[in-house]
Amino acid sequence: MAEYKKQKRFTGKRGVKANSGKKYYNNRKPQKRKKQPEKSKPSIKIAFLGGLNEIGKNITLFECEGDIVLLDCGMAFPDGDMLGVDLVIPDFSYIEQNIDKVKGMVVTHGHEDHIGGIPFLLSKMNIPIYGTPLTIGLLSNKLKEHSLFNSAKLNVVNAGGRVKIGCFEAEFIHVNHSIPDSCAIALHTPAGVVVHSGDFKIDCTPFVGNMIDLHSFARLGNEGVLAFLCESTNADRPGYTATEQTVTSSLDSLFRDAINSRIIIATFASNVNRVQQIIDCAEKYNRKVAFSGRSMVNYMKVAEELGYLKIPNNMVIDIDMLSRFNPEQIVLITTGSQGEPMSALSRMAYSDHRKVVVGEGDFIIISANPIPGNEKTVGNVVDELLKRGCKVIYEGMYDVHVSGHACQEELKILQKLVNAKYFIPVHGEQKHLRKNAELAQSLGVDKKNIYIGDIGSQIEVNEKYMKELSPVTAGKVFVDGLGVGDVGSIVLRDRKHLAQDGLIIIVASLDVYDGHVISGPDIVSRGFVYVRESEELLDEIRERALNILEDCADNNIKEWGTIKNRIKDDVSKMIGQKTRRFPMILPILQEV
Repeated sequence: MAEYKKQKRFTGKRGVKANSGKKYYNNRKPQKRKKQPEKSKPSIKIAFLGGLNEIGKNITLFECEGDIVLLDCGMAFPDGDMLGVDLVIPDFSYIEQNIDKVKGMVVTHGHEDHIGGIPFLLSKMNIPIYGTPLTIGLLSNKLKEHSLFNSAKLNVVNAGGRVKIGCFEAEFIHVNHSIPDSCAIALHTPAGVVVHSGDFKIDCTPFVGNMIDLHSFARLGNEGVLAFLCESTNADRPGYTATEQTVTSSLDSLFRDAINSRIIIATFASNVNRVQQIIDCAEKYNRKVAFSGRSMVNYMKVAEELGYLKIPNNMVIDIDMLSRFNPEQIVLITTGSQGEPMSALSRMAYSDHRKVVVGEGDFIIISANPIPGNEKTVGNVVDELLKRGCKVIYEGMYDVHVSGHACQEELKILQKLVNAKYFIPVHGEQKHLRKNAELAQSLGVDKKNIYIGDIGSQIEVNEKYMKELSPVTAGKVFVDGLGVGDVGSIVLRDRKHLAQDGLIIIVASLDVYDGHVISGPDIVSRGFVYVRESEELLDEIRERALNILEDCADNNIKEWGTIKNRIKDDVSKMIGQKTRRFPMILPILQEV
């Protein structure tokens, strides 16, 4: 028996040992295991709280598996009809409603339209913020002004670095723009990779630093990108954006032309590269440099401390020292390239600047293109400067400014490299968004895979679909002085009414017992008519108001709301018939 047990046993197929590791049953090949169905990826929700159908106020919200990451939080300049408003910020209501989900914010670069709203958000909630060194430096300075710096959770991430934020991993990709340390953001999520371009252009010969990291965009495109959110600011401009090197040669030429003049250059305070170009030219032509404008001084201080601005020793002088030097020894770098009413250049133009008086012998360069909507205000400032005898270089007269945003051919290059399944144009007015979408279609992107949203739009993106969800709360919040949000559409309507038609105040004292008029009504006019030339009209207004008050007293009408409405309606109707004007009527009644 023992010998029998030691004998080799054979399977059903001859010549194959039982212990060979291969098993056969009934002379058939082994069955393959059924593959388990792959688990489908989750979706990512994207909500647009700003930056669509407008210039500025950029902020986007990404949500995946219960975690929320914000990208940028900017401000916008007020429109001409936003009377008295200092700046416009996003509505944070939706973020506040989901504060428990918010894990942090990533910031693409340090321009105001991307960081200007952050102090107002941090006053409501304290969330971690991630950005490149210059971006965080500029933001830190801004938070100090709002007394928020000490409590802020600021984190520096260099271009090329990655940071984990909830279920997101944010990758910072170096891009060229008009401010150093600008980045695109690739969000690696359980749903897939979502790339946001930030503001960018492709500059092969940038003034500072390296050209855009196209390799990283290509790598992401090869690995697979779910959605690409691409800026659209210059999508309606064909060709390529000019390199910064063109500005250097133009500035040098203008400095030679202005050899016997004081040079005043207006540019964006955040355009550190442009300021460096100006300083280099000033050094070449032995001129001293002074800065004007609070934001300009603050930006340059931060940029120099972080090493992004290199200023020779003893070159910069205080603006109070201008009178100690001859005009041909001075370069004054100032804010106001957009014609802002309270900016330094605007105050110079209207003789309202306390320290600088402009006139003949001043050579003024506006090194910026007007933001859409600002063309008129910039034109007004240029006109005033010309009236004072200044020589003014502006807009397209010379190559004193190049855009920081990609034109059509650059947009095409990045779109093809990223090669995303879904394309979402952002940052721009409707014409810019539509044109960027057309570029994507021309590159082969299916129209159904392109989404053009609006402020408040929310979409759900999945590897199998992209669909629009119910809109979220979003809009504009006005900042007026220290007030945030206390100026709304009704207040702006009243301000516009006052500005257009003026104000009439009707003051009267009524008997506390029977409601009859004891004194008045007195008529006060502001911004309506010149009182000395319109006494007859004001007498008619007084008589009409008096008749209304007496009629109400005779009919025992004592509800002040009713009395005031009758005065408003009847007096407004009378004035409209006589003057075709409709001033605001403000009755003030008191009982005696």
